[in-house]
Amino acid sequence: MDTAQNPDSDHKKTDLPSSASVYLDPNYWNQRFSNEEHYEWFKDYSHFRHLMQSHIKPNSSVLELGCGNSQLCEELYKDGITDITCIDLSSVAVERMKERLLSKGYEEIKVLEADMLDLPFSNECFDVVIEKGTMDVLFVDSGDPWNPQPATISKVMAMLEGVHKVLKPNGIFISITFGQPHFRKPFFHNAKFTWSIEWSTFGDGFHYFFYILRKGRRSSDDEDSIEKIQMPSISLYHEELEGEDYIFRTNIEELNS
Repeated sequence: MDTAQNPDSDHKKTDLPSSASVYLDPNYWNQRFSNEEHYEWFKDYSHFRHLMQSHIKPNSSVLELGCGNSQLCEELYKDGITDITCIDLSSVAVERMKERLLSKGYEEIKVLEADMLDLPFSNECFDVVIEKGTMDVLFVDSGDPWNPQPATISKVMAMLEGVHKVLKPNGIFISITFGQPHFRKPFFHNAKFTWSIEWSTFGDGFHYFFYILRKGRRSSDDEDSIEKIQMPSISLYHEELEGEDYIFRTNIEELNS
């Protein structure tokens, strides 16, 4: 639950970084996770639960990328989804997540230290892969959002290729992000991938995007549907965003400039 809605939340106030580029520093995350119990990027589960439930079955095997100290895996578990694997690059996040889950009796949830750019899993082993705000970090130093730097393209493609590889046939990749279809389309529609693309939006005032990419379902109609998208109006006032989410508004401002 958002801390604004729950005064008893265990979330400790975190000093805001001066810019989003700080998020690329592994030391920043280790230090942060050492002191912070819980933080939810891009809204908590209650805001998009209805979207999740439309696409995830109780017997689905789920991989969460960049779990940090989010409670997403716990909320999924409470909804009856028990075959969950969480990964994060931060050893601190992984150890603290393990401790928290064990203290709550969620022994079935697996937590591993791993790099989402080099996933240590076999081919076609998950029904669902989820990322919430994790991909956005790869874009913080991308430069022009219409023409990202080669290093950004390489990292994003490595992530997506890994996700596509570990998804079972007809498996789905769920991406919860600020990234608008105009910016995600060149990556999602790369010829290497066979997934179809759908999306929804959620949030009050500011829209977050909920992408559903289903492996093996790509068709020529997908390209046309993205071209016809009507973009929602965007507020640039960070007071309307949750916590640190407004730091990612840089790319949104560049979009409208």
